[in-house]
Amino acid sequence: MFRQILPLLLLLSLAAPTHSRNPHLINFRWPNLYPESFTWDPKSDHFVVGSLRQRLLISVSDAGVVSALISDDSLPSNASFLGISLDPRLHRLLAVVHSPPFSGLVAYQLPTFRQLFLTPLNGLLPSDTISNDVAVDYLGNAYVTDSANDVIFKVTEDGEATILSRSKAFKSHPVDSSVPYHNCGLNGIVFNPKGYLLVTQSNTGKLFKVDVDDGTARRVILNKDLTGADGIALRSDGVVVVVSAQKLYFIKSDDSWSEGVVFDETALEEERQASAVAVGGEQGLRVIWACERGHYGECRKRGIQHSGSGVRRGAERRESLDFYFDWFGFCLFLVLEISNAATCD
Repeated sequence: MFRQILPLLLLLSLAAPTHSRNPHLINFRWPNLYPESFTWDPKSDHFVVGSLRQRLLISVSDAGVVSALISDDSLPSNASFLGISLDPRLHRLLAVVHSPPFSGLVAYQLPTFRQLFLTPLNGLLPSDTISNDVAVDYLGNAYVTDSANDVIFKVTEDGEATILSRSKAFKSHPVDSSVPYHNCGLNGIVFNPKGYLLVTQSNTGKLFKVDVDDGTARRVILNKDLTGADGIALRSDGVVVVVSAQKLYFIKSDDSWSEGVVFDETALEEERQASAVAVGGEQGLRVIWACERGHYGECRKRGIQHSGSGVRRGAERRESLDFYFDWFGFCLFLVLEISNAATCD
């Protein structure tokens, strides 16, 4: 009898929630990096990681090997990189640049990292902009969120910028002014191959579907809010993953995102403040966060999470930042998915 039910028990155990799996941390260091976002480059088989404190992009391998890709002295001296996205068709890397009051999008040719354009976005609105995350479609158009004004910009392949959407839907939900991110509106953005964008809004926990042709936006009806929603990623099986400082949300939809269901969640350590999530490899989800000791007296920001089992490697040093990849294992029907996750501010 036991032999007859053993296969069923095995499948049930594989389909169980992943909350209790221990993360595998891959530590890496780079002085004064403080990363906000990152992306996976399948051709070079490494992560591209930006910096909030330097005009710098670095590569990080799955083994934790770190090297500099570019230090762009043509950017303002106080510039930082926020959202990062790969354009596989045109072999470009797109990155949001922030240097108050300047806000813009820069494009680099791969693998040389020759700058193709630097497009200002702050001049498109009368108020200050905080360009945050970026996504790219199959035609080479880039879409950038403005967290200060709840606006989405469109930047063409040639670097020409316009306002795609400033929909009233983005302003139709109450904001809790007591939360620390109450001024952070539209945030993470991802392009769906069916021809629309999915965008998170941090201060309301809402998810929006936005048409890339006319900017029409509507709220995706979910079974719960995505509290503090930040970065967003789309898996090849159609599942959307949203990261916040507290958790990863796994969401699916059967009607092209008129409605959706949060069907699983994975708790994160809030003090590490995850900020971005990316998909790479075999449905791999990667989360980024970093630890800084001696700044606020605690482990405060940014690193990278990677799924699976393993041991924590590396040690912390007060004079530098320590970053981590935590790998969360997703074992479904005898297929091991390596997953990483990350959130943004």
